[in-house]
Amino acid sequence: METFRYKAKDETGKEYSGTMQAVDENDLHKRLRNDNKYLVSAKALKIVKHVKRLKANQIADYCRNIGQLLGSGITLVRALKIISEDESIKEKDRAIYADILKSVQSGMPLSDAMSDEGSAFPPLLINMFRSAETAGNMDKVSLQMASYYDKEYRLAKKISSSLTYPKILGVLLVAVVAIIMGYVVPQFKSLFDTMGTLPIATRMLLGLSNFVKSKWYVIVLFAIVAFVVFKVLMTIPNIKLAVDKLKLKIPLIGPLNRIIFTARFARTLSSLYSAGIPILACLEIARTTVDNRYIEKQFDEVIATVKSGGNLSAAIDSVDGFTKKLTSSILVGEESGSLDNMLTSIADQMEYDSEVAMNRMVSFIEPVMIIIMAVMVGFIMIAVIKPIYGSYQSIATQ
Repeated sequence: METFRYKAKDETGKEYSGTMQAVDENDLHKRLRNDNKYLVSAKALKIVKHVKRLKANQIADYCRNIGQLLGSGITLVRALKIISEDESIKEKDRAIYADILKSVQSGMPLSDAMSDEGSAFPPLLINMFRSAETAGNMDKVSLQMASYYDKEYRLAKKISSSLTYPKILGVLLVAVVAIIMGYVVPQFKSLFDTMGTLPIATRMLLGLSNFVKSKWYVIVLFAIVAFVVFKVLMTIPNIKLAVDKLKLKIPLIGPLNRIIFTARFARTLSSLYSAGIPILACLEIARTTVDNRYIEKQFDEVIATVKSGGNLSAAIDSVDGFTKKLTSSILVGEESGSLDNMLTSIADQMEYDSEVAMNRMVSFIEPVMIIIMAVMVGFIMIAVIKPIYGSYQSIATQ
C-alpha cells in the first residue's frame, strides 16, 4: 500500500488535491471514482520511517521463526501474524511486525514490506529475502540468515564481554583518583600549610586537588563538551574517513579490527553469493556491512575491476583493511569453483582468530592499566609522604 499525492476533478470541474493510500494508480483511480472524482495526476510519496535498527539477536529470532513456520507448511501471512502476536517481544518491535503483516496482506512482497520500515532491517537481509522470493526458497534462506545473525551477535557479545574488565578497571582508576584528589589529599592541607617550602610533586598534587575539589563542575562540563564535539566531528565525512583509517593502523587494535572486518565481509559475501545474487550486487551490499568508511570507499575500485573482467581475488587484494587470508581463500574458491564454501570457511576462521586476538589484547591492556593505577597512586603517596618525612628529619637534626 502506497501513499499518493493526487489532483482530481469532479463532474462540475471543481479541482481537489490531497493524499490517499492505494495499491497503485489504478486502485487510486477506482477509489476516487467511488467519490465521483476523476484522477488528473498522482505522485507516489516515499515515507521514510525513522525506526531504530533491530538488534542482531532480534533479527535472528525473526528469521528463524519465519524459516521454521514456512518450513512446516504455514503460509507467510499466518507466520507473520504468529510473530506479531508473540507476547515476548517489545511493543515497538510488535508495531514493526504488525506493519509488515498489513503490507503483506495487501499484496506487497515481504522484502518490500521490510524495506518500508526504514532502517529497522539491514539491507543485506532485505536483499536476501528479495532473492528468496524469486527463487522460491524463503524457508531455507530465512534459516540461513538466522544462523548469520546469530554468529554476528555472538561475535559482538564476545567483543563486549572481553572489554568488560578493562572498562571496570578504567572506572575504578577514575574513581580512586577522584576520591584521593577530592577528599584524601585535602585532609593534609592544614599540615602542609605549617611547613616551609614543599617539594614540587606536593605542590602539583595540592594544585590538582584544589582544582578537583573547587572546580569539579568544569571537569564534568569539559567531558560533556568533548563528547558532543566528538559526535559532531564524526558526522563530517573526511574526519570519519580519517578515524576509520586510523582504526586499522593503531598497534594491537588495528590488527584486531582487520580480522573482524574481514570476517564480517566474508560472511556477508558468502551469504549473498550462495543465494544466487550476482557478484557485483554482492559486493555493493557487502561493502556497507563492514562498518568502516575507509574500507568501503576502496570498493569503488574493486567493483570497477570486477566489472571490467578482473579476478575478484586480485581486486580484493588491493583493499587496505582485510587480511591476506581472505585473498588466498577467494583465489582457491575461484579456481575450485566453490567460492561460497571458501568464504564461509574463511569467515569461521576469522571469527576464531578475532576471539584469540581479542583475548591477547585484553591480556595486554589489563596489566598496563594496573601499572598506570600503581604509578598514579605511587606518585600521590610520594607527594604526601615526602614533605612529612622531610619535616621529621629537620626536627631530628635540631
